[in-house]
Amino acid sequence: MQDWIRIGLLADIPRLGARTVETSQGQVAVFRTSDDEVFALFNRCPHKGGPLSEGIVSGKVVVCPLHNWTIDLATGEATAPDEGCTRPVAARIADGQVWLELKAGLKVAHG
Repeated sequence: MQDWIRIGLLADIPRLGARTVETSQGQVAVFRTSDDEVFALFNRCPHKGGPLSEGIVSGKVVVCPLHNWTIDLATGEATAPDEGCTRPVAARIADGQVWLELKAGLKVAHG
C-alpha cells in the first residue's frame, strides 16, 4: 500500500535548500534544486548520521555538513570514493504542491 501525502508548497523550500518532515520512521529531508526539481532522502548521512538537510545542494547532490560526503539526491548513494546509502523517498510536484510517496508503515508524524 502506498499513499502520496501533500507536505506543502514548493515555494516553502528554498532553492538549493531543504526542509524536513517528521515521519514515523525518522526525519525526511526534502530538497529543491536550482531548476525546481524536488528530491527526498532520510535525513541521515550514511557516514556518521549527519543532517543532510543542513548540507549544500549543488546540481543533483547534497554535501553532508559534517564530513563533506557527497550524496546523490535521486538514489541516496554516496559518490565515490565514499560508499554507503541513505534511503530515498519518492517526491513530486503537482500544481505547486510537493508530495511524498509514503509506503506502508511510513506516516507523516503530526504533533
